[in-house]
Amino acid sequence: MHLNSHNNTEAEFEGNTVEEAISKAERTLGLLRENMEIKIVCEEKRGLFGMVGSKQAKIRVVVKM
Repeated sequence: MHLNSHNNTEAEFEGNTVEEAISKAERTLGLLRENMEIKIVCEEKRGLFGMVGSKQAKIRVVVKM
């Protein structure tokens, strides 16, 4: 998780999939996804045979007030 230094109600999370990143955000922030605005920064990418070149999914979460 990376918190935005200008606004502590915004954070980034990574996971093997977008769904995993959202679950991490829910657990870490103690919120349901209905209380978060979720933006997909990048989706996961699989490398050859799931190894070289793979990249995790990243989301940006803004807590709804």
